[in-house]
Parts: sequence; structure tokens; C-alpha cells
Amino acid sequence: MKKILLTGATGYIGKRMISVITEQGYKVVCCSRDVSRFSKPAGIKDELIEVVEVDFLKEETLKNIPDDVSGAYYLMHSMSGSDDYEEAEKICARNFVSAIEKTQCEHIIYLSGLVNQKELSKHLNSRFQVEKILMKSAVPTTVLRAGIIIGSGSASFEIVRDLVEKLPVMVTPKWLDTKCQPIGIANVLDFLIFTLFKKEAYNKNFDIGCDDVLTYKQILLGYAKVRGLKRTIITLPIMTPKLSSYWLYFITSTTYSLASSLVGSMKIEVVCDKESLDQIKKITGIHPFSYEQALQRTMAKIQANEIRSSWKDSFISSRHDSSLKEFIEVPHFGCFRDTRSMKYDDREKCLDRVFSLGGKNGWYGQNLWKIRGFLDVIVGGPGLRRGRTHPTQLHEGDALDFWRVIYANREEGKLILFAEMKLPGEAWLMFKLYRGKLWQKAVFRPKGLWGRLYWYSVLPFHGLIFKGMLRKLATNPVV
Repeated sequence: MKKILLTGATGYIGKRMISVITEQGYKVVCCSRDVSRFSKPAGIKDELIEVVEVDFLKEETLKNIPDDVSGAYYLMHSMSGSDDYEEAEKICARNFVSAIEKTQCEHIIYLSGLVNQKELSKHLNSRFQVEKILMKSAVPTTVLRAGIIIGSGSASFEIVRDLVEKLPVMVTPKWLDTKCQPIGIANVLDFLIFTLFKKEAYNKNFDIGCDDVLTYKQILLGYAKVRGLKRTIITLPIMTPKLSSYWLYFITSTTYSLASSLVGSMKIEVVCDKESLDQIKKITGIHPFSYEQALQRTMAKIQANEIRSSWKDSFISSRHDSSLKEFIEVPHFGCFRDTRSMKYDDREKCLDRVFSLGGKNGWYGQNLWKIRGFLDVIVGGPGLRRGRTHPTQLHEGDALDFWRVIYANREEGKLILFAEMKLPGEAWLMFKLYRGKLWQKAVFRPKGLWGRLYWYSVLPFHGLIFKGMLRKLATNPVV
């Protein structure tokens, strides 16, 4: 059985590729810089998956890559990282090439962005530089270039959805008249898997997209049509890229850095080269859905709660260089704590409520959470806008409003959340069912004087926030 190396296995595309690879009869070797964030998709046999801890910025971890891999997917991108992410991406690519050339790998596939214009945005140029590094590898390489991806959990799609669902009338920047060529997530996965080991695709790049060439304005109005919503869009030339980025940040669930990267790309036309697209269609036998069909498929998945991955889960918003393992053990020394407990009515029902916290389910009627979320957005945090990927299931690494799930074990009856809101310190929220009671512990490790002042300033509200939430989680009384 051939082994396929998968980088970016906890990312939006990578999570979905795990099942796609194993369904084709391969064993997948998943690379993750933090194995504590990795959750094996349901339904995959243990013998078909292997997880290795590799950080491509740290050469000493490259030895964990098995020698007997036959193929490799390079699915690592950094659109939301630090200002020097371009150099970091080059280092990752060089280290990947250095490591993969020492294996039995026969084929590398890289998913990049459309780069058919001389003028490139910062993040598209970074992807192009990575492409050039990979193409110089001794291992045959294929680059698939995609534009806006239409799929549940895709950053681009979620921004489109946020804008259309929230705003009946939109006053938008002029770049909404820019043309692009979208593609459905299912077709992206098809191209990725059916290009593997196709020798006619070796050492070449191909543009992938559906046959529809649309402006971003048409993208928004197309979504409105599928949803049966009447929307009016007015474009103005006065909105600067910075203003546009702030506009996306406050209206949608995206981060400011991601919004800035997307705005930089949306100013540039990204349309497939027809000859290139026709070639990869012929090689793979794939004929992509139309934009409207991709939307309809995506909406069906959302309505069925079948969102398999989300861009929000692919990085730790406020701690890009930290491992979740560092925060699994809730600290005691030098910390403030608020610990409460209450007898629960029924274990399974109580667990259902705990593991359904946040997102559209809310925080059990506590409006103070909404106020705290709004204040967090104002100071540059994620607020409550990220929601949750699935309404009832939680896994390590998932985003949950302004928290990050660092431990979730329903059988054990334990859930630990780490705060990614803007704070003068570090915060944890833990729930545990033990001896007939639901235990709820909020822990805050202050940073300096401001951290201590913050704790005492919010202390008067703890009785309202934590006592009420515990009562509803434990017994869900009818009020």
C-alpha cells in the first residue's frame, strides 16, 4: 500500500484530503506541528492513517517524515500570520524539498493561487515564490492554481455569506468589479487526488476553476439568488484597501490580517488560462460544477451540519507559535480562579449542553457574553463572530467564538477552552462532570499590574455570568 504524505493536515483543505486519500486505497501520513490538535476523521481505519509531528520551520523535526512515502501534498499557506510570513513560507518550502528528496517520493502536488497577471498581491506572490522553490525539486512536481473556493468553511465563502446574509444594502469598494473564476471545494479535492501520479502532469502548473468568469459583485448577487434574498450593491471608488479591510473585519467573521490579504488579492483579476484548464480537465476527466451548483451543494452541506473543516480551525489566532499542549494543563500558581459546582439532572443531557456551548447556540442567555464579544472586536480580537464549525461536536483545535478548544473528551466528561480574546494575561475555562456534579472552573493568569486590575474589574460580573451559565448547563431549568 502506497503512503501519501499530507502537509497542512489540520487546515481547511488538508482535513478534507485525509478521507479523499484513504478512499483511493492509500495510507495517509499526516504532518502536524502539534499532534494535540489532530483529530482523526470518523470512519477511517487506524491502519490507514499515521500522524507525525513536523514543523517545517524547525529542521530537527524533519526526521519524523517516513522514508517510504510515494507521494506528497504541499498544502501549507500563511495568510493570517505575522508580517514576515513570506520569508517563513520560503523556509518551509525549502525544508520540505530538502526532506522529501531524501524519501522515495515520486510526485509532489502543490495547491497554489491563480497568478496569471504580472501584478500580484503580497500573499499571491508568496505562493508563487513557494511554487518556484517546489518546482526546482528533484521530485516531479505539479502545481494546481485555484482562485476563490466555494465550500462550507472556506474563508472566501464565509465572507460572501456574512456580507449577503447581514447586509440588505452594501456600499462596497470598486474592487467588487474585479473578475474572478471560482471553483467548488469538491472539484478542488477531485483535481488534487486525480492528478496524483499522472506523469503527463509532472513538472507543470495548471489553472483550475469552473467555467463561470464572474465579478465579485456577481459572486455576492449569485449567493443572494440561491438564498432567495434581495440585495442591492453600490460600488464606490473612495474606499482605500485599508478601509476595505476594516470594513470586512467588522462586518464578517474574518480577522483583520486575513481581510487585508484578501483585499490585496481581490484588486487583481484572477481568471484561469483556458488552455491550462482544458489540459487538466483532459488529464483528470473532471468537469467542474458551475458557480450556482457549487453554491447549492455548499448550502446543502451547511443545512445538514456537514461542515468537515473551517478556515477558523487552521491556526491559533492569537498564538501562532505556540503548541496547544502547553495549555492543556490548567495552571494553579499565580492565577485567579472562579470555581463552582452543581448537581446535574442527567449526565448525557448535561454533556449535550456543555458540548453545544457557543456559536448560534450561545452561552445560555448571558447577554454579558455578547457585550464582552463586542468589546473584543473593538480592540482587534475575534469576538463571538467565529462561532463554531459543528453545532454539537467539539474537537481539539476547534475555534469556539473567542475560545480555542484544547481538550474535548465527552466520554471523560471534560472540556477545556483557552481564551483567544484580547486579554492582559491568559485565561482558561474548564468543565468536568465528576461524582454527580458539573464542575466549572475559570482560571486567569494575569500579566503584570494591568492583568490584576482587569481581573478585579470583571469580578463583580462573575456571579451573573458564571453562576447563571452553570445552572443552565447542569439542570437547564425552565425559566
